[in-house]
Parts: sequence; C-alpha cells; structure tokens
Amino acid sequence: MGFSKHYIAIIFCSLISVISIHDVSGQKTKNKSEISDSKLREAEFYFTEGEKYFILEDYAKALVLFQKSLEVAPDNATIHYKIAQILAQGNEMEKALAHIKEALRLDQDNKYFYVLAADIYTQLGDFSRAAVTYEEMIGRLDNTDQYLFELAAIYIYQQRYDDALSTYNKIEAAYGISEEIITQKQKIYLQNNNLQKALEEGRRLIEAYPEEEAYILKQAEILISNDQNDEAIVYLKIFIKDHPEATQSLLVLSELQRKKGNVEEAIKNIELAFKNPDLSIDNKIQLLAEYRVELTPEDLNKFGLKLAKVLVEAHPDVADAYTIYADLLQAVGKNRQAKDQYLRSLELDGSNFAVWQNSLQILTELNQMDSVLLISDKALELFPNQGSLYYFNGIAHLQKRHYEEAVAALEHGKRLSSANLALVNAFNSMLGDAYNGSKDYEKSAKAFDAALDYDPNNYAVLNNYSYYLALRKDDLEKAEKMSAKTVKDNPDNATFLDTYAWVLYMRGKYKEAKKVIEHAISTGDASAIHYEHYGDILYKLGNIDAAVKQWQVAKGLNPKSELIDKKIADRKLYE
Repeated sequence: MGFSKHYIAIIFCSLISVISIHDVSGQKTKNKSEISDSKLREAEFYFTEGEKYFILEDYAKALVLFQKSLEVAPDNATIHYKIAQILAQGNEMEKALAHIKEALRLDQDNKYFYVLAADIYTQLGDFSRAAVTYEEMIGRLDNTDQYLFELAAIYIYQQRYDDALSTYNKIEAAYGISEEIITQKQKIYLQNNNLQKALEEGRRLIEAYPEEEAYILKQAEILISNDQNDEAIVYLKIFIKDHPEATQSLLVLSELQRKKGNVEEAIKNIELAFKNPDLSIDNKIQLLAEYRVELTPEDLNKFGLKLAKVLVEAHPDVADAYTIYADLLQAVGKNRQAKDQYLRSLELDGSNFAVWQNSLQILTELNQMDSVLLISDKALELFPNQGSLYYFNGIAHLQKRHYEEAVAALEHGKRLSSANLALVNAFNSMLGDAYNGSKDYEKSAKAFDAALDYDPNNYAVLNNYSYYLALRKDDLEKAEKMSAKTVKDNPDNATFLDTYAWVLYMRGKYKEAKKVIEHAISTGDASAIHYEHYGDILYKLGNIDAAVKQWQVAKGLNPKSELIDKKIADRKLYE
C-alpha cells in the first residue's frame, strides 16, 4: 500500500489541523498553558505556511517550516505526523518512523497516524510491526474496517494464513460476501491444499450471485486445475441450461467434451457459441488460432475445420475469418483448399502481408507459376520493399524460363534482404539457376559458390551446380566431388543419383555411371530423363540394343523429349 492511497484524506486531516493546531486530536495539548498566545500564533503561522508548500509539492520548504513549528510546539502530534509524511516520501524511513511514533505517543486516536506508521513499517520490511499497528488501530478506533484488507494482505505476506482467513471473515461480516474476499480466501485454501474449502467458498459465491457467469467459470477453473473435469462439466451444464447465451461457459464445456472424446457434443456447443453475436469475431479467431497450435492434424480435421467453416459462413465479409480457415487447412495439408481461402481473404483485404506470402508459398508448391506471377505482381504493388515477394516472382520467371526477368527480380530481392542471411542464401541458390539459364556461367558459378559458402550441405545447389558443369563439360572434377557428396548423404534420391550418373558419364566413367543410374531407376521415382540417360550410358558401353530399348521407355514417358526419335530411328547417340 503506497502513501498516495490516502493522500486526499490526509490533506483533509491536515487542513483541519491548520484551523486549530492546538486541538489536532480533539483534545487540548497537554502543555497548552505553557505556550503563550504569541508562541501559539507563531507555531500556527509556520504550520500554515508549511502546509501551503506541501500542497504545492515543495517538500523541502514545507519541511523547514514544519520543523520551525515543531520547535515552538514540540508536543504537537500533527506536526510530527506531517514531518514523518515528508520524510517518508523522501525515503528517509528511519527518521520518518521516529516522528510518526512520537505522533502516536501523543495521540492514539487519529487513524491517519496509524496508517502512515503501518506504511513506514511496511516500507522498512517490518511486517510484524505493520500488522500490530493495524491491529491496534482497528481495535481502538471506530470506522476503520476498511483497513482490514491491508491487514489481511500483510498476514498473507507473512504466511499467517489462519489470521488472514479470520480477517477476511471480519471483512465479510462488515461488508457482506464479495468476489474479492472469496477469491482471496480461495487462494489461501488452495495454497494450503484444501481444495474442498476453496470449492465451498466458490459455491457460496455462486449461491449469492447465481446469474454471474464469471463465478461459474472460476469454479470450473479450480475444478479443472485439480483434474475434476466431470464436476466442472456438471456446473457448466446446469448454468447453460438456464443461460443458453453464456458463450464463455459453452466454450469451456466444449473444450472439456472434446478432451473426453465427445466430439459431436463439443462441436454442437462451440457452434452455439460461435453463432452468438455476443462472442466477438476476434475471440473466435483467437480460439481457432490456439487450436491450430495445440491440436493434432487429426483433431483439427474433425473439429477445427468445421468451426472455421461456421466462422466464414457467419462472417462472410471478414478477411481474417478466411485467413484462419486457410491456416487450419494448410496445417492439415489441404493446400489447394487453403489457397482458395487465402485468395478470398485477399479479395476482401489486401493489407495482410503474411496472407500474400502464404498464398504464394502454396501456389509455388502446387507449381501454378502463372498464378505465382500474377499474385506476386499484385503483392509487389502493395509491398515493393519485401524481398520475399521478389523471391517468389523470380522463381516463377525461372520456371517459365524467363531468365532475364528472373535475374532482375532475384537480384533486386537479394539487395532488399541483405539483413536476412538465410533469404540471401535462397536468392543465391536461385540466381545460380537463373544465370545458368541466361548462359552467364561466371555469375552462375559465383552465385552457387556464395550459396555453398553459407550452407555447404545445400544439396539442391550441389546437385544443380554439378549438373550444369557436367552439361557444359566444365570443371568435371569439381562436379563429381559435389555430386558424390550429395549422393552419399542422399543415397536413394533418384534425381541426385541421375546427376551423379551423368557427371560420371561426362568423365567417361561409363561402368560406374551404369551402376548409379540403375540404382536411380530402382528407387521407383525414375522419369523419362533417367531412362534416356540410361540408354546413353549403355550406348557408350557398346550395348546398342539395350540402349534403344531404354530410349523407347523414355519416349513413352515423354514423347516430346528432344532427339529421342532420332536416337531410336538411327540407333545412334546424339548429344
């Protein structure tokens, strides 16, 4: 309890004292006869002037004047009180304590003296004396029951729980049952592992205020925290029966039912809460966001998605409703549906950068590059300084073999992302591909080397870099070293195996290449290019019939493969 809490009351008390400094406690000062009228007027003058400066918060001048008043009237309790007040505010607690103790010695009937003394003891950490001070005041003076709260708080701090409970009972007797008192008593009982007493207090509060949902929820919270979910369900159901609009109770009940496996009942109750206009959409979205983090994909599928659908049906014009629906769909792997919801959100509100980014991520994974170009161009109009948008834009151009456009987007995004080393690395990885496509091999190698400096185990870069080197028969030793590392760490990746086989082929290591490409095909993930490369290797080994057979398999998988018809028709290798 700070000093400011009683400031107004203290000022009022002091102003009364100004009116008659010699009658501050309702009693004549003991040595009034010893003080001449002139001295009394002098003391009152200094006191009045001190009080003016005190009100103006010029405490230094006020203190000087109060001390002068005290020199004239050393046995005036109020002056000691005022000096103690200023010293306490200046954190001179020991000095303040001496003055307030003297004030109380002179006058035991002023509650503000006791309050300040208790405050000072508390500030000094002497909680026992603070408690005794409050006890003396409450026992001696009328109309001091409000200070029972401070006394109870001190008892709790001292872990004198029985005394605190006794004090709260006195407060309840004086003021009646209240949430604050019950809550404090419950905390004490729970601290002492007396669950039944805590619940009994909760029942008393519920019986006194049966319409208050907050008290039901508090009781349910205590039960849930102590693994008594079934009892909590009973309380909630009884309240909901008479208060079907109680959305918070419906939400808690639904969660308890979900955890018990009663999914249908849980969904029914939470749908009622979601349809209630008293439950804000922000609360609904927050709840679904929590589900996204806490629930398994299986539970999200059968529980969260249905609620998200209810949400967008109830709020069809709110972009965030579609966003959270999309987030849940993405969390359970339903990316195509998630993409549709993200795009619907963007139609309503394009200000959420994360939604643009999520949409582009999914469209890229779905290989819908025309859409990636369209959406990234729109996003860049709104967020021209976001490097990741240029990354998606660059990827789309790269996939569509727009190499110059890809280089421009990726280089610009890289410049914007200089503080994000991971993103810069991603740009370098893509720039290696883009510069290779535009036949700027020097810049391609520089970009790939930069990516590998950041992450030597970037297998996509190791694979692509080595493959491009092999295609143009450049630095084949480096290509073989990179590709061998990739295959060593990913022994069953058909794409990486094909690259390694092709590097070996370019180095004239046909028997080794044959073993590697056969392993690639055995993985079950082989494509037309694998079979075409297999045929090329067999041709180099002199097995023409077998080579033609593999070329024919490749043609069946990809009729548009370059040179494949000519290879088959002429039974000859063309490179």
